[in-house]
Amino acid sequence: MRARKPWHEVAPQLVDVATGRAPAELVVRGGRWVNVLTRELLPGMDIAVRAGRIACIVADAGYCIGPDTRVIEAAGLCMLPGLADAHMHVESSMCTITEYVRAVLPRGTTAIFADPHEIANVFGLDGVRMMVEEAAAMPINVFIQMPSCVPSAPGLENAGAEITAEDVAQAIHWPGIIGLGEVMNFPAVAANDGAMRDMIAATMRSGKTVGGHYASPAMEREFHGYLAAGPADDHETMREREAIERARRGQRPMIRYGSAWHDVAAQIRAITERGLDPQQFILCTDDVHAATLVQEGHMDRVLRHAIDEGCDPLVALQLMTINTARHFGVDRDLGCLAPGRYADIVLADSLEDFRAAAVIVNGELAAQDGDLLLDLPPWQHEQRFRQSLHLARELVATDFQLRVAQVKGEVRANVIGVTENQAPTTHLRRQLRVVDHVVQPDRENDVLRAALVERHRATGEVVNGFVYGFGFNLPCAVASTVAHDSHHLLVVGSDDGDMALAVNTLARIGGGVAVVREGEVAALVGLPIAGLMSDQRAEVVAQQSAQMLAAMRECGCRMENGFMQLALLALVVIPELRLSDMGLVDVTRFERVPVIEA
Repeated sequence: MRARKPWHEVAPQLVDVATGRAPAELVVRGGRWVNVLTRELLPGMDIAVRAGRIACIVADAGYCIGPDTRVIEAAGLCMLPGLADAHMHVESSMCTITEYVRAVLPRGTTAIFADPHEIANVFGLDGVRMMVEEAAAMPINVFIQMPSCVPSAPGLENAGAEITAEDVAQAIHWPGIIGLGEVMNFPAVAANDGAMRDMIAATMRSGKTVGGHYASPAMEREFHGYLAAGPADDHETMREREAIERARRGQRPMIRYGSAWHDVAAQIRAITERGLDPQQFILCTDDVHAATLVQEGHMDRVLRHAIDEGCDPLVALQLMTINTARHFGVDRDLGCLAPGRYADIVLADSLEDFRAAAVIVNGELAAQDGDLLLDLPPWQHEQRFRQSLHLARELVATDFQLRVAQVKGEVRANVIGVTENQAPTTHLRRQLRVVDHVVQPDRENDVLRAALVERHRATGEVVNGFVYGFGFNLPCAVASTVAHDSHHLLVVGSDDGDMALAVNTLARIGGGVAVVREGEVAALVGLPIAGLMSDQRAEVVAQQSAQMLAAMRECGCRMENGFMQLALLALVVIPELRLSDMGLVDVTRFERVPVIEA
């Protein structure tokens, strides 16, 4: 596909087409123009395209048609701008950027705003550069946000790399960098920490957008200090009140509907019931797994869901097109169908039950009836990005036993409680038995072992704790090198031997997810690129992921997506209790706490 050119370079060509002095390269005829600028649906319109941009939208573009003009008959179909995902992490799909684009383009997505802080936690600035280079080769717009918090909570965890304020000041000017990724260390921002202040300042000086992540329901002084620092959006809103308070103060709430984050129903009421101005709101996914992409969709899925929750279809569409483009300052190129904008056009039967019938990207027919028409070869990642799992030794069952001084009896443990489809955990306290100095899990009451194995520097460190909510009712374990955000190796299980087998299996294949049941590997997802991404097609990853989730269900897990809850056990920026390579962390107080209370 040809390279996109700036509007000013091709403006003379567009003028000639619009005035009839030159033919268009493409004309889409007889469609219903979905105008997200004025919130109108205008029937019987034609779109003329030249040099990858829209020259004009008129009732009859016959005068723009020459002997070599390609004509697509819309025949009454809706003509709408390509959908945009305002905040997401490609790595969460377990796919590369190339395979992500292959999956979402036929569904109508023509722009994504990706924060690669997952790979940055493994490979630092080199990982970000790799993602930027792959993004630049894509047929759709893949904008990269420069990760801001690597590690996400300095002093409470160690990642595989570090992103400094100097790194941000340098990279914020790279082509393809759209702004600063979600600023998760909100206590540091509110405290005027120098490094965070410098990162935000460098971004604002460049005229780019600062992404937010204030993961606390407390909207008091610290919240107001965070807003005053400059983060322009926030996807960590789960309640209507939180979205409204942000919107009132000039911050754009990004309402998530991902594989595990179901925040739309609670927040869309701010628009549908309270009547707040929708221009201040945005829809996004944050994290979508390959299985969701393949089986259910991407932003098309979000659009259908928002409509099902009572949102006017045209309003819902604004929340994932023009609002997003304006937020990032790229509305002169995308976000609407208007003269001069990229010819990223989606044809669909309706908005209410949206399904992309055809997708035009940069003025070329890129997908039709769900099939990609472009040649999109696999990206060749350097070998060094496939060498990310560094363990000091082979693990054994006793590595996952938490030992105490007392021989027997009971102890009171601080336990991580997971909640289905929610990022926050709860801080629980449970009485657990001690047998021969070893604190025992309580499978009958759903308290399992959880452990974090350091995997970046081969320190041999294993941090043990306990977790509630997975429901495993037989000897089993699940291990993963996807462990937001530091991406060490997490393992949860009811049997310490199975935990060791799951970890050692991942060490053998270079990373991924392994489910072990009663001493046998029941499911395996290989993620050789940074221990986060597969080199396989999205459909293959989806199938492997489905088998992994099925294996977890066979172990007794009843959550819709228990893997996502496991992968978040180490996310030490979202309350209440998390596991890091430095110990158990109380995220409400941002301090380490003992697993066993004195």
